[in-house]
Amino acid sequence: MSDGITIVPGFPEDQRPVTAGLFWQAFRGKLGKVLSPERKAMQLIERILDPDFAISALGREGDLLGLAGFKTAKGALVAGELSDMTAVFGPFGGFWRGMVLDVLERDVEPGILLMDGIFVSERARGQGIGTKLLDAVCIEAQRQQLSRVRLDVIDTNPRARALYERQGFMPLSREETGPLKYVFGFSSATRMERPV
Repeated sequence: MSDGITIVPGFPEDQRPVTAGLFWQAFRGKLGKVLSPERKAMQLIERILDPDFAISALGREGDLLGLAGFKTAKGALVAGELSDMTAVFGPFGGFWRGMVLDVLERDVEPGILLMDGIFVSERARGQGIGTKLLDAVCIEAQRQQLSRVRLDVIDTNPRARALYERQGFMPLSREETGPLKYVFGFSSATRMERPV
């Protein structure tokens, strides 16, 4: 692309630690209490990231600027098993963390590509990368012959919600977290969807 940003499927394997770091930076507020300490969170994230369910924005030097993950019936960007949790956190630590995180799990529905996270490096913000990644996700949904893209946005991220609305995503429903707001750091999530 003329702006030096290239959108590619997956992410370069040599960028796995960077990808994990950007994921953690984006979702630490939501997952930090459950996945701490940070070094173990990073170990888990690096272990479970699946590039087959990612679209990346790369800079001129091949450096990762941002990434959008998605989930289908075939898998997801972050789709670890309980065995991954216990390998990193031990049997008890992995078990309770897995049970708590299961609350955030969203089921795939026919005809829908489900977003599984989107994040942009701090140094690359304001360059339209989020918009390019969302466009690429919609193209991926079409490629897979799916009719809609769905995502959830938390109430503490109005900037992301504004981006989604500009890109044609419409709110469908809102889910309250109740007492789990003290664990995850947000009170509600709005489900949004866009036809493709």
